Amino acid sequence: MTQGGKLIVFSAPSGSGKTTIVQHLLKQPDLNLDFSVSATSRNPRDHEKDGKDYYFISLKEFKQHIKNGDFLEWEEVYRDNFYGTLKNEVERIWAMGKNVIFDIDVAGGLRIKKKYPKETLAVFVKPPSIDELKIRLKKRKTESDERINMRIAKASVELATAPQFDYIIENNDLKVALQQSHDLVAAFIQKDTSEIK
Repeated sequence: MTQGGKLIVFSAPSGSGKTTIVQHLLKQPDLNLDFSVSATSRNPRDHEKDGKDYYFISLKEFKQHIKNGDFLEWEEVYRDNFYGTLKNEVERIWAMGKNVIFDIDVAGGLRIKKKYPKETLAVFVKPPSIDELKIRLKKRKTESDERINMRIAKASVELATAPQFDYIIENNDLKVALQQSHDLVAAFIQKDTSEIK
């Protein structure tokens, strides 16, 4: 992969508000961001569009991409439910002269940080509590109780990885979290990568 702009990673347990934060940052012209669309082997949900929310590809295609080394990172999040970042997606954004922002699960976020330590800002969005997370997931009304419980169990594991990220933003007050996120990203984008340890 040819090096271009910066990589901005936002990771969090499902329901922490990372997508809301990422959508807000994408609207800030001073940050010059474009969204990295992940690939997934799962089926689209009602409101999701191919190429905008995800690249929806078959399980067979996904496994072929893994074999070909086409992913920057990938993970089997649930059984036969793969998610990953295609290298050509990042190159597409860099070719436009923009910085890449990721709304990505914790394991994927840490993999990108490991591969590109100087070029990546890794931010963990922390929910106020596991109870609050459960309330937010139930409010979405998109998943069964069993699925929500799976996400909550996963969230406990994910929260333990928070210290491995560059920054942790606690999303108690969305307005504050949005401002903190903007300030972090703006400061990181202005840094010369050669200055970063």
